[in-house]
Amino acid sequence: MGCALLNAALDRLAAATAELDPPFAAVDLQTLRGNAQDLLRRAGGTPVRVASKSVRCRTILEEVLGSTLTARDGFRGIMAYSLREALWLVEQGARDVLLGYPTVDRGALAELGARPTALESVTLMVDSADHLSLIRNAVGSGNIRIRVCLDVDASLRVGRVHLGVRRSPLRTPDQVATLARSAESAGFAVVGVMFYEAQIAGLPDSSAPVRWVKRVSAAELATRRGEVVDAVRSVTGGLEIVNSGGTGSLEVSSADPVVTEVTAGSGLYMPTLFDGYRAFTAHPSIFFALPAVRKPSATITTLFGGGYIASGPASASRVPRPVRPAGLKLLRNEGTGEVQTPVAGRAAGGIPIGGRVWFRHAKAGELCERFDRLYVVDGDTRVEVPTYRGEGHCW
Repeated sequence: MGCALLNAALDRLAAATAELDPPFAAVDLQTLRGNAQDLLRRAGGTPVRVASKSVRCRTILEEVLGSTLTARDGFRGIMAYSLREALWLVEQGARDVLLGYPTVDRGALAELGARPTALESVTLMVDSADHLSLIRNAVGSGNIRIRVCLDVDASLRVGRVHLGVRRSPLRTPDQVATLARSAESAGFAVVGVMFYEAQIAGLPDSSAPVRWVKRVSAAELATRRGEVVDAVRSVTGGLEIVNSGGTGSLEVSSADPVVTEVTAGSGLYMPTLFDGYRAFTAHPSIFFALPAVRKPSATITTLFGGGYIASGPASASRVPRPVRPAGLKLLRNEGTGEVQTPVAGRAAGGIPIGGRVWFRHAKAGELCERFDRLYVVDGDTRVEVPTYRGEGHCW
């Protein structure tokens, strides 16, 4: 993590929000724009699809994708995490939305089928014939041609050991081609395949064994991905989308010539889970501030709120981290709390009642579920913009 840039960003945020009462969340636009350019650099000319779950703020999506929420510079399209979110994004102007996960929301599927623009703009994710049946029954018409992308398991298997996340049951070229054939026969338009290599994109380079896993996985996937794509193209005749990667693996995924696009979202905000990568340096652009409400001792100050725990395995890596004043630590027995968060250390004694402490979240867009607005700071200018939650949405 670049400490000088972090401190410069915090200086700008602190100056621009000095009169505000915490808790609040703020984004340094200068850093976010730099992060966006770095994502494009790392993608090496391969278009970058923006993962909306890692952003969860329409204004920030527009900053990256333009006012139409569709394409700008090297960014192209959105990967949404909910069909209802995708339908809302289309209402806002988006015309290239790939659903990152299967949906079983029959009401939203019926709405998709009734909206021609959404049918042209949204691509559903599937990994089984059961998904196809549910979608067709929900839409209610065999004449409607629905765009689908096939989610392929990108994990590494070493013997009986499964290294990676548990997502799709599809793994071999034959399995994927069989589903593609079933989808085409049922009147679907198979337009893409996706491979999310979480064991590469989501793991910091924390040890030699982890780095070995990432190298071996990248080599295995590079071969299998091409075989899967060839098998699907033999059924469909072509593919618009071969999606792969994440913020942590842009270089690896974009190096494969069969990949047409990579996905990133967390790299715009750079939360703490991305601090340990060798391929890039994390420059945080989003922070939240908590107020000091009492001082139980000379070396402990208690803050209001802060229990914004990230999803994933319950561990210290999912807890927010205090970053200013420097040197603060959470108490092991309390951590971050729903209503109060004690911080300890020499610097804690200098925090006055009514003062503030700045934190970073462990993940990216999840912080926006805790706040209905973000304060976006661009130099001396500060604007208040709604998060998804602030626009009345919780998907």
